[in-house]
Amino acid sequence: MKYWRVPLDLETIQVARGQVTVIKERCKGCKLCVEYCPRNVLRMSQTFNLKGYYFPEVGGEEKCVNCHFCEVLCPDFAIFSLEAPPKT
Repeated sequence: MKYWRVPLDLETIQVARGQVTVIKERCKGCKLCVEYCPRNVLRMSQTFNLKGYYFPEVGGEEKCVNCHFCEVLCPDFAIFSLEAPPKT
């Protein structure tokens, strides 16, 4: 799709990036973070944690925009997101 105008500061805008961390031993495998991630950053792992649940793992960290939605949804506080350092 071609736009008829472009923002003047397009080259200076940087998209926020995030690093998702999962504390797998706290997770009970509810899949809320995986199902509702707007960018499909997370997926369920094929291994169990110590409690016997499948836990989420990061599948596409380059797609994370650090929205913190996974943190808000997690009932066990097993996941958090930090701002990634800018790429040079």
